[in-house]
Amino acid sequence: MRCFLILFFLLCVKTSFAQNVTLQEINYFTVKENLLKNEKLAIIATDSLENPIESINGTFNFSVNGFKQELNFHDGVAICPLQIEKSTFIFIKHPNDSGTHSKLYFVYKNGNNLKPFAINSIWLITLPVVLILIGYLFRKLIGLMIFVLLILFYFYYSKGLSMPTFFESIIEGIKNMF
Repeated sequence: MRCFLILFFLLCVKTSFAQNVTLQEINYFTVKENLLKNEKLAIIATDSLENPIESINGTFNFSVNGFKQELNFHDGVAICPLQIEKSTFIFIKHPNDSGTHSKLYFVYKNGNNLKPFAINSIWLITLPVVLILIGYLFRKLIGLMIFVLLILFYFYYSKGLSMPTFFESIIEGIKNMF
């Protein structure tokens, strides 16, 4: 009986002095236009269902198109300091203890408005493969398919999607699938 009382007392003491430490991690995020419309993007911490997590506060490391950024989150929202001058691809990567989380976006700029579109990495693989298969199946169209592929890769390159970023986003997308 005494052992039970001592054990109960020790547990009570331990819980009364325990610190409430909550580990904040960002495993999912989305990108929206900043509400101030100042040609900047807002990165919003979300859960797996794209619901915002407002309890995220603090400084987190991100990589935006290969440039390290320390983003300050307040109520689950951080403003990326880079201004968007024209339509472009944005590859955002966030490493934490549970792995690296990344997304590729195409940001369409129309006047002062920014409209980010999330791009699934499967489309980056599927589109060129389908064009090559069409060219292979219909030999008369092979020249046209090569021309369309060249235009597609030129579009990627002119909008800021370099080959290393292209392959990195594909590899990260495949990793995130499993």
